[in-house]
Amino acid sequence: MATSGSVSIFISSASLAVEYVGSLLPENPLQEPFKNAWNCMLNNYTKSQVTTWGSFILHEAVFLLFSLPGFLFQFIPYMKKYKIQKNKQESLENKWKCLKVISFNHFCIQLPLICGLSYFTEYFNIPYDWERMPRWYYFHLKGCFGCAVIEDTWHYFLHRLLHHKRIYKYIHKIHHEFEAPFGMEAEYAHPLDLLILETGFVLAFVLLCDHAVFLWVWLTFRLIGAIDVHSGYDIPFNPLNLIPFYAGSRHHDFHHMNFTGNYASTFTWWDRIFGTDSQFNAYTEKMKKLEKKTE
Repeated sequence: MATSGSVSIFISSASLAVEYVGSLLPENPLQEPFKNAWNCMLNNYTKSQVTTWGSFILHEAVFLLFSLPGFLFQFIPYMKKYKIQKNKQESLENKWKCLKVISFNHFCIQLPLICGLSYFTEYFNIPYDWERMPRWYYFHLKGCFGCAVIEDTWHYFLHRLLHHKRIYKYIHKIHHEFEAPFGMEAEYAHPLDLLILETGFVLAFVLLCDHAVFLWVWLTFRLIGAIDVHSGYDIPFNPLNLIPFYAGSRHHDFHHMNFTGNYASTFTWWDRIFGTDSQFNAYTEKMKKLEKKTE
Protein backbone atom coordinates (compact mmCIF):
# COMPACT_ATOMS: atom_id res chain seq x y z
CA MET A 1 0.00 0.00 0.00
CA ALA A 2 2.79 2.41 0.92
CA THR A 3 4.57 1.69 -2.35
CA SER A 4 1.38 2.21 -4.34
CA GLY A 5 0.78 5.52 -2.57
CA SER A 6 4.33 6.67 -3.23
CA VAL A 7 3.99 5.85 -6.95
CA SER A 8 0.69 7.77 -7.13
CA ILE A 9 2.28 10.78 -5.43
CA PHE A 10 5.26 10.64 -7.82
CA ILE A 11 3.00 10.47 -10.89
CA SER A 12 0.83 13.33 -9.59
CA SER A 13 3.91 15.44 -8.85
CA ALA A 14 5.33 14.73 -12.32
CA SER A 15 2.01 15.73 -13.92
CA LEU A 16 1.91 18.97 -11.94
CA ALA A 17 5.51 19.71 -12.91
CA VAL A 18 4.66 19.19 -16.59
CA GLU A 19 1.64 21.47 -16.28
CA TYR A 20 3.74 24.15 -14.59
CA VAL A 21 6.46 24.03 -17.21
CA GLY A 22 3.77 24.11 -19.87
CA SER A 23 2.28 27.28 -18.43
CA LEU A 24 5.65 28.99 -18.94
CA LEU A 25 6.00 27.91 -22.56
CA PRO A 26 4.58 29.91 -25.48
CA GLU A 27 1.67 28.75 -27.60
CA ASN A 28 2.54 26.73 -30.65
CA PRO A 29 2.46 29.23 -33.58
CA LEU A 30 1.46 26.41 -35.95
CA GLN A 31 -1.49 25.34 -33.82
CA GLU A 32 -4.19 26.74 -36.11
CA PRO A 33 -2.80 25.18 -39.35
CA PHE A 34 -2.34 21.87 -37.51
CA LYS A 35 -5.91 22.04 -36.25
CA ASN A 36 -7.30 22.64 -39.73
CA ALA A 37 -5.20 19.85 -41.25
CA TRP A 38 -6.14 17.39 -38.49
CA ASN A 39 -9.88 18.11 -38.76
CA CYS A 40 -9.70 17.90 -42.57
CA MET A 41 -8.04 14.50 -42.29
CA LEU A 42 -10.70 13.19 -39.88
CA ASN A 43 -13.44 14.44 -42.21
CA ASN A 44 -12.02 12.60 -45.21
CA TYR A 45 -10.68 9.36 -43.72
CA THR A 46 -11.89 6.82 -41.19
CA LYS A 47 -10.17 6.48 -37.83
CA SER A 48 -8.81 3.11 -38.90
CA GLN A 49 -7.31 4.59 -42.07
CA VAL A 50 -5.76 7.48 -40.14
CA THR A 51 -4.17 5.22 -37.53
CA THR A 52 -3.09 2.37 -39.82
CA TRP A 53 -2.06 3.90 -43.11
CA GLY A 54 -1.23 7.31 -41.69
CA SER A 55 1.13 5.72 -39.15
CA PHE A 56 2.70 3.42 -41.74
CA ILE A 57 3.30 6.25 -44.23
CA LEU A 58 4.76 8.35 -41.42
CA HIS A 59 7.01 5.45 -40.40
CA GLU A 60 8.37 5.05 -43.93
CA ALA A 61 8.85 8.80 -44.41
CA VAL A 62 10.69 9.31 -41.10
CA PHE A 63 12.79 6.18 -41.62
CA LEU A 64 13.96 7.22 -45.07
CA LEU A 65 14.40 10.89 -44.19
CA PHE A 66 16.60 10.29 -41.14
CA SER A 67 18.50 7.35 -42.64
CA LEU A 68 19.47 9.37 -45.71
CA PRO A 69 22.10 11.64 -44.07
CA GLY A 70 24.08 8.66 -42.75
CA PHE A 71 24.03 7.15 -46.24
CA LEU A 72 25.25 10.41 -47.85
CA PHE A 73 27.97 11.01 -45.22
CA GLN A 74 30.09 8.20 -46.69
CA PHE A 75 30.49 10.26 -49.87
CA ILE A 76 31.50 13.44 -48.00
CA PRO A 77 35.20 13.37 -46.97
CA TYR A 78 34.66 16.07 -44.33
CA MET A 79 32.27 13.83 -42.39
CA LYS A 80 34.81 11.03 -42.00
CA LYS A 81 36.26 12.68 -38.89
CA TYR A 82 32.91 12.15 -37.15
CA LYS A 83 32.66 8.47 -38.08
CA ILE A 84 33.18 6.29 -35.01
CA GLN A 85 34.70 3.24 -36.72
CA LYS A 86 36.65 5.10 -39.37
CA ASN A 87 38.21 2.08 -41.06
CA LYS A 88 34.97 0.17 -41.54
CA GLN A 89 32.58 1.03 -44.33
CA GLU A 90 29.85 -1.28 -45.59
CA SER A 91 29.62 -1.80 -49.34
CA LEU A 92 26.65 -0.65 -51.39
CA GLU A 93 25.91 -4.34 -52.03
CA ASN A 94 25.50 -4.98 -48.30
CA LYS A 95 23.36 -1.88 -47.90
CA TRP A 96 21.10 -3.12 -50.68
CA LYS A 97 20.83 -6.45 -48.85
CA CYS A 98 19.96 -4.53 -45.70
CA LEU A 99 17.26 -2.55 -47.50
CA LYS A 100 15.59 -5.73 -48.81
CA VAL A 101 15.40 -7.27 -45.33
CA ILE A 102 14.08 -4.01 -43.90
CA SER A 103 11.36 -3.81 -46.57
CA PHE A 104 10.15 -7.28 -45.61
CA ASN A 105 10.12 -6.33 -41.92
CA HIS A 106 8.23 -3.11 -42.58
CA PHE A 107 5.41 -4.74 -44.52
CA CYS A 108 5.21 -8.14 -42.80
CA ILE A 109 6.02 -7.28 -39.17
CA GLN A 110 5.54 -3.58 -38.46
CA LEU A 111 2.45 -2.97 -40.59
CA PRO A 112 0.50 -5.74 -38.78
CA LEU A 113 1.64 -4.28 -35.43
CA ILE A 114 0.33 -0.88 -36.46
CA CYS A 115 -2.98 -2.48 -37.49
CA GLY A 116 -3.20 -3.98 -34.01
CA LEU A 117 -2.68 -0.56 -32.43
CA SER A 118 -5.46 0.79 -34.65
CA TYR A 119 -7.87 -1.78 -33.21
CA PHE A 120 -6.64 -0.86 -29.73
CA THR A 121 -7.45 2.84 -30.15
CA GLU A 122 -10.95 2.08 -31.42
CA TYR A 123 -11.78 -0.68 -28.93
CA PHE A 124 -10.79 1.45 -25.94
CA ASN A 125 -12.34 4.62 -27.41
CA ILE A 126 -9.07 6.53 -27.49
CA PRO A 127 -10.03 10.09 -28.55
CA TYR A 128 -9.19 11.39 -32.00
CA ASP A 129 -10.78 14.85 -31.88
CA TRP A 130 -8.71 18.02 -31.76
CA GLU A 131 -10.45 19.36 -28.64
CA ARG A 132 -9.09 16.55 -26.45
CA MET A 133 -5.62 16.51 -27.95
CA PRO A 134 -2.99 17.31 -25.26
CA ARG A 135 -0.91 20.45 -25.67
CA TRP A 136 2.30 20.02 -27.64
CA TYR A 137 4.66 20.18 -24.64
CA TYR A 138 2.89 17.16 -23.08
CA PHE A 139 4.28 14.87 -25.76
CA HIS A 140 7.86 15.94 -25.12
CA LEU A 141 8.00 16.35 -21.35
CA LYS A 142 5.72 13.55 -20.22
CA GLY A 143 4.51 11.25 -22.96
CA CYS A 144 7.65 10.49 -24.97
CA PHE A 145 9.98 10.44 -21.98
CA GLY A 146 7.65 8.09 -20.09
CA CYS A 147 7.32 5.81 -23.11
CA ALA A 148 11.08 5.86 -23.64
CA VAL A 149 11.66 4.73 -20.04
CA ILE A 150 9.24 1.82 -20.47
CA GLU A 151 10.62 0.81 -23.88
CA ASP A 152 14.22 1.14 -22.73
CA THR A 153 13.59 -1.13 -19.74
CA TRP A 154 11.94 -3.77 -21.91
CA HIS A 155 14.68 -3.47 -24.52
CA TYR A 156 17.53 -3.81 -22.04
CA PHE A 157 16.37 -7.08 -20.47
CA LEU A 158 15.03 -8.73 -23.64
CA HIS A 159 18.00 -7.59 -25.70
CA ARG A 160 20.35 -8.99 -23.09
CA LEU A 161 18.42 -12.26 -23.15
CA LEU A 162 18.74 -12.44 -26.95
CA HIS A 163 22.51 -12.33 -26.48
CA HIS A 164 22.45 -15.51 -24.40
CA LYS A 165 24.79 -18.02 -26.04
CA ARG A 166 22.06 -20.65 -26.41
CA ILE A 167 19.79 -18.49 -28.56
CA TYR A 168 22.00 -15.70 -29.94
CA LYS A 169 22.93 -17.48 -33.18
CA TYR A 170 19.31 -18.32 -34.00
CA ILE A 171 17.78 -14.85 -33.74
CA HIS A 172 19.84 -11.78 -32.81
CA LYS A 173 23.00 -12.68 -34.70
CA ILE A 174 21.48 -11.35 -37.93
CA HIS A 175 21.35 -7.83 -36.50
CA HIS A 176 25.08 -8.06 -35.77
CA GLU A 177 26.15 -8.96 -39.30
CA PHE A 178 27.32 -5.36 -39.64
CA GLU A 179 30.02 -4.51 -37.09
CA ALA A 180 29.91 -0.84 -38.04
CA PRO A 181 26.22 0.15 -37.91
CA PHE A 182 24.58 2.69 -40.21
CA GLY A 183 21.20 4.40 -39.89
CA MET A 184 18.90 2.06 -41.79
CA GLU A 185 20.50 -0.95 -40.08
CA ALA A 186 18.44 -0.04 -37.00
CA GLU A 187 15.65 -2.28 -38.32
CA TYR A 188 17.80 -4.93 -39.99
CA ALA A 189 16.91 -7.95 -37.88
CA HIS A 190 15.37 -11.41 -37.77
CA PRO A 191 11.55 -11.02 -37.85
CA LEU A 192 11.26 -12.67 -34.43
CA ASP A 193 13.96 -10.36 -33.07
CA LEU A 194 12.05 -7.32 -34.33
CA LEU A 195 8.79 -8.62 -32.91
CA ILE A 196 10.29 -9.31 -29.47
CA LEU A 197 12.05 -5.96 -29.08
CA GLU A 198 9.26 -3.84 -30.58
CA THR A 199 6.84 -5.25 -28.03
CA GLY A 200 8.40 -2.65 -25.71
CA PHE A 201 7.32 0.11 -28.10
CA VAL A 202 3.76 -1.26 -28.19
CA LEU A 203 3.63 -1.76 -24.42
CA ALA A 204 4.69 1.85 -23.78
CA PHE A 205 2.02 3.15 -26.15
CA VAL A 206 -0.72 0.99 -24.64
CA LEU A 207 0.12 2.08 -21.09
CA LEU A 208 0.43 5.83 -21.72
CA CYS A 209 -1.71 6.59 -24.75
CA ASP A 210 -4.54 9.08 -24.14
CA HIS A 211 -4.99 10.36 -27.71
CA ALA A 212 -4.59 8.74 -31.12
CA VAL A 213 -2.08 11.35 -32.32
CA PHE A 214 0.31 10.16 -29.63
CA LEU A 215 1.05 7.10 -31.77
CA TRP A 216 2.54 9.40 -34.41
CA VAL A 217 4.53 11.41 -31.88
CA TRP A 218 5.92 8.34 -30.07
CA LEU A 219 6.61 6.54 -33.36
CA THR A 220 8.60 9.50 -34.67
CA PHE A 221 10.55 9.97 -31.43
CA ARG A 222 11.46 6.29 -31.12
CA LEU A 223 12.42 5.91 -34.77
CA ILE A 224 14.69 8.96 -34.75
CA GLY A 225 16.41 7.66 -31.61
CA ALA A 226 16.93 4.19 -33.07
CA ILE A 227 18.41 5.58 -36.30
CA ASP A 228 20.62 7.99 -34.38
CA VAL A 229 22.25 5.34 -32.16
CA HIS A 230 22.85 3.17 -35.25
CA SER A 231 24.14 6.05 -37.39
CA GLY A 232 27.83 5.23 -36.91
CA TYR A 233 28.59 8.95 -36.57
CA ASP A 234 29.09 11.08 -33.47
CA ILE A 235 27.91 14.47 -34.74
CA PRO A 236 28.64 17.54 -32.59
CA PHE A 237 25.66 19.51 -31.30
CA ASN A 238 23.28 16.59 -31.75
CA PRO A 239 20.10 17.82 -29.98
CA LEU A 240 19.31 14.28 -28.78
CA ASN A 241 22.41 14.44 -26.56
CA LEU A 242 20.58 17.04 -24.47
CA ILE A 243 18.24 14.30 -23.19
CA PRO A 244 19.29 13.27 -19.66
CA PHE A 245 21.16 9.92 -19.60
CA TYR A 246 20.85 9.56 -23.38
CA ALA A 247 23.10 6.73 -24.59
CA GLY A 248 23.89 8.04 -28.07
CA SER A 249 25.72 6.63 -31.06
CA ARG A 250 29.07 5.88 -29.37
CA HIS A 251 27.37 3.81 -26.69
CA HIS A 252 25.52 1.59 -29.16
CA ASP A 253 28.28 1.58 -31.77
CA PHE A 254 30.50 -0.13 -29.19
CA HIS A 255 27.82 -2.78 -28.71
CA HIS A 256 28.06 -3.67 -32.41
CA MET A 257 31.83 -3.60 -32.33
CA ASN A 258 32.13 -5.63 -29.11
CA PHE A 259 28.93 -7.76 -29.37
CA THR A 260 28.43 -7.73 -25.58
CA GLY A 261 27.50 -4.99 -23.12
CA ASN A 262 25.61 -1.72 -23.70
CA TYR A 263 22.25 -3.46 -24.16
CA ALA A 264 19.97 -0.48 -23.54
CA SER A 265 18.24 1.26 -26.43
CA THR A 266 17.97 4.86 -25.22
CA PHE A 267 19.36 5.50 -21.74
CA THR A 268 22.49 4.47 -19.86
CA TRP A 269 21.16 3.66 -16.38
CA TRP A 270 20.39 -0.07 -16.76
CA ASP A 271 23.87 -0.73 -18.13
CA ARG A 272 25.36 1.25 -15.25
CA ILE A 273 23.27 -0.53 -12.62
CA PHE A 274 24.20 -4.02 -13.85
CA GLY A 275 27.74 -3.16 -14.89
CA THR A 276 27.22 -4.16 -18.51
CA ASP A 277 28.96 -0.96 -19.63
CA SER A 278 32.28 -1.82 -17.93
CA GLN A 279 34.02 -2.84 -21.16
CA PHE A 280 32.75 0.30 -22.87
CA ASN A 281 34.04 2.49 -20.06
CA ALA A 282 37.45 0.79 -20.15
CA TYR A 283 37.60 1.20 -23.94
CA THR A 284 36.63 4.87 -23.69
CA GLU A 285 39.36 5.56 -21.13
CA LYS A 286 41.90 3.74 -23.29
CA MET A 287 40.98 5.82 -26.35
CA LYS A 288 41.21 9.06 -24.36
CA LYS A 289 44.75 8.17 -23.23
CA LEU A 290 45.76 7.38 -26.82
CA GLU A 291 44.38 10.70 -28.01
CA LYS A 292 46.39 12.57 -25.36
CA LYS A 293 49.59 10.81 -26.44
CA THR A 294 49.07 11.76 -30.07
CA GLU A 295 48.41 15.43 -29.28
